[in-house]
Amino acid sequence: METPPLPPPSMGYSPPVATPSTPLPRPERRPTPPAFSSPSTFSPLPPQQNQLPRTSSQTQTPGSLSSGDGVHVSPPVSQFSTPPGPPIFSPPLRPAAVPFRATPTTPQPVPFSSGSTLPTSSSPHYSNGSHELPLHHSTCLDESTFESPYVLFSAHKVLKHKKLANVPSLGFGALVSPGREIAPGPEVVHREPYRCQSCGAYANLYCEILIGSGQWQCVICKRLNSSDGEYIVPSKEDLQNWPELSSSAIDYVQIGNKRPGFVPVSDPRMSAPIFLVIDECLDEAHLQHLQGSLHAFADCLPPTARLGVITYGRTVSVYDFSEGSMASADVLPGDKSPTQESLRALIYGTGVYLSPIHASLPVVHTIFSSLRPYKVNLPEASRDRCIGTAVEVALAVIRGPSAEMTRGIIKRSGGNCRIIACVGGPNTHGPGSVPHSVSHPNYAYMEKTAMKWMEHLGQEALRHETTVDILCAGTCPVRIPILQPLAKSSGGVLILHDDFGEAFGVNLQRASMRAAGSHGLFEIRCSDDILVTQVIGPGEEATADSHETFKNDSSFCIQMHSVEETQSFSLSMETKGDIKNDYVYFQFAVRYSNIYQADISRVITVRLPTVDSVSMYLRSIQEDVAAVLIAKRTLLHAKTSSDAIDMRLTLDERVKDIALKFGSQLPKSKLYRFPQELSTLPESLFHLRTGPLLGNVIGHEDERTVLRNLFLNASFDLSLRMLAPRCLMHREGGTFEELPAYDLAMQSNAAVVLDHGTDVFIWLGSELAAQEGKSAAALAACKTLAEELSEQRFPAPRILSFKEGSSQARYFVSRLIPAHKDPPYEQEARFPQLRTLSPEQRTKLKSSFIHFDDYSFCEWMRSLKLVVYI
Repeated sequence: METPPLPPPSMGYSPPVATPSTPLPRPERRPTPPAFSSPSTFSPLPPQQNQLPRTSSQTQTPGSLSSGDGVHVSPPVSQFSTPPGPPIFSPPLRPAAVPFRATPTTPQPVPFSSGSTLPTSSSPHYSNGSHELPLHHSTCLDESTFESPYVLFSAHKVLKHKKLANVPSLGFGALVSPGREIAPGPEVVHREPYRCQSCGAYANLYCEILIGSGQWQCVICKRLNSSDGEYIVPSKEDLQNWPELSSSAIDYVQIGNKRPGFVPVSDPRMSAPIFLVIDECLDEAHLQHLQGSLHAFADCLPPTARLGVITYGRTVSVYDFSEGSMASADVLPGDKSPTQESLRALIYGTGVYLSPIHASLPVVHTIFSSLRPYKVNLPEASRDRCIGTAVEVALAVIRGPSAEMTRGIIKRSGGNCRIIACVGGPNTHGPGSVPHSVSHPNYAYMEKTAMKWMEHLGQEALRHETTVDILCAGTCPVRIPILQPLAKSSGGVLILHDDFGEAFGVNLQRASMRAAGSHGLFEIRCSDDILVTQVIGPGEEATADSHETFKNDSSFCIQMHSVEETQSFSLSMETKGDIKNDYVYFQFAVRYSNIYQADISRVITVRLPTVDSVSMYLRSIQEDVAAVLIAKRTLLHAKTSSDAIDMRLTLDERVKDIALKFGSQLPKSKLYRFPQELSTLPESLFHLRTGPLLGNVIGHEDERTVLRNLFLNASFDLSLRMLAPRCLMHREGGTFEELPAYDLAMQSNAAVVLDHGTDVFIWLGSELAAQEGKSAAALAACKTLAEELSEQRFPAPRILSFKEGSSQARYFVSRLIPAHKDPPYEQEARFPQLRTLSPEQRTKLKSSFIHFDDYSFCEWMRSLKLVVYI
């Protein structure tokens, strides 16, 4: 038989080249059973003709297909970048009496679980002559090269024993960033993927291939599938020419447009307009800062970017760019939603409300300069603001006339439009509003009604592929519970700032430059042995009719509000029983339309080895990943300040339970030693307990709510920094030394940078500050480092600098572990830099601290009757 030519490996997002290929059969779209019911196993062929035997770690028959053994697992590629709004399409963690049960019960599928039962290892062996055909085994691959930067597991191995694998206090899971962009990116394939016709999984590098017939075996359900002869090759080495059989991450790209009435524009910025919705009820000081940020924002936009400007107070003003160099605006009432008549007058009139920057930059600057401070003598919270109506008008302009067109083709904006609201106070006028005062007798009911209305508005924006970002600033409470649903349900982000100055301006620019995919669907598939018990991230459970269904598909699907680099999903998993196989498999697929309106299917496949040894499992644990997963599971339930107190107690019990299950008891003592393999985990959880996420560092509950929602959706990199700050001390010559985030770093002759994710602090010791030349050089070096650390971060952190002893220094001190009360031997063991200080310097350092009752890390561990390896 003649061997078909092998496709060349794809080298990037080049224009697709026409290649002969046979269309793949598509799965049927059919009514599905109620969500999370277990679909019955369906096979179009007798079992012995459509299934290969499962690989077992105990037995291998001569005709069976082995996954092989022996694997080298490297640490995950570091790290991700950043995030948007909140999640919580997940139920509370299973209630526990202790609060952690002593013996795990049988895992039960919670709302996000794979509940179907697929054929087990006792299924009949495939016997259709396959043992006579040459076979491709995935074991010939060097797995050390297949580390996925998109997926970080809490451990690189999986315990075979269910009882220990499912200890809830430690848990097993993964952080998945499906929209992350790296260089070089995944291999690109310009054709439809080969998918299992039973469960919907994708062909991948771990599949067994019958090279004589081209059939491939699914790693999830073990079904044998046809490749339409594509995988028929003379030798297994030739299979490496197929990207999906040689790489753990693949992008399947389909160029085309499925949206009637849409004509793609060559420049993606042209197809993604930005609408600024600006609060005009600001005092003069705030307005001056805002105008400076707006002018800088307009100057940084590319010439082809299209911009619209709306201001709101009691009314909504939509600025018209059709008057040349003169600024003019159409005004609509803000006390109710705009009528169809008023919207038609806008859309079909002669006004131009979205204009390319290159044609309207002078007018934009004129508009920003013409803004005036609020003149009426009213408190900020009592001023009428119609945020809801303003966003409705912006959405209507973005949609344009094509919403009512039945024929013809309109050249209009594509997906990924963005509305950025600059907010200085609460929504107190018009739809979605609440009373000026929280003491209003009907406030609770009106707040609930406003939240529902805002959520519906966000969903409407999402339906029209528009993201709403809300950037708040100033000292006036903006009523976060009202505005958060609007940002969350549209796929946007809500951020709080102290003022409309530098950090606000940077976030305004970075928000406009974020590339967001639309129509995102995230699919999770795992081996039969693994059960996904919880998913936390920026989306919601997909409805049964929103995606393709396969006869035995046990995947869990999430409808993503937007697909962005700064997001991640937190997955919690358990084992259904004792694992018999040598490996377990995980496949993550995200399907979305990118900013060029190309349909992308990104498929990431990972396999992890299983082990019997608890010590091998503990050594494979990635402590930073495990800490972030535990923190996200904990923060999910800390919705209020009282919840945060409860979660601190739960965290104490969690740490104790990990030590009881995996640690050891000291001889002749009631103390338990925390497992040596996890020595840094409790310190990260102590930072969680005492920091801004769960502790008392933040004063207003609005701030905690915003931080919590941000953290729950954040990528690994930002999540880790928000959880555990990074401390760097300035040294001679402009270099920096990384130190533990302890208050022992507050040495009077030093400058220290503390990166805590959403905040970067620069602290100058009093001795250094007194030396004018040295302090200026150190401060400049620290500011440069702070900007470099946060250069690509979104949201951009605020950067604060202060001197030792100043009132603002408390922000810095509160983020550090108070180790000054610990005995000297513990201080030196946990903060070795102390050994470089002279006795006089150590005495001076000790005398500089103010004593208070908060636990140090070592005191906290002793209060739990635990000790940690040093």
